[in-house]
Amino acid sequence: MDRKPVVKVERIHHLEGDGPTKAFCDLMILDTFLVKGLRVVQGKEGMFVSMPQEVGKDGKWYDTFFPVSREMRKGLQELVLESYSEQKAA
Repeated sequence: MDRKPVVKVERIHHLEGDGPTKAFCDLMILDTFLVKGLRVVQGKEGMFVSMPQEVGKDGKWYDTFFPVSREMRKGLQELVLESYSEQKAA
């Protein structure tokens, strides 16, 4: 039985330049739900994944999509960073 992944990286768009944002990424969930706008960011302590955000009426930025558990956040980050590294190497 061939099982499809629950969450997969649908697209990664690498950015050129020296800014902290290195790529934008979209995730497909259960082949039915597309989450656009995750970012691969180079931080002071290494690479991390930033969730999609929008600015609120108060001028602050808020995540519009976020994993509820620490384990899911870690899993998503590993998935995205692995895909980013594989595409960067290719």
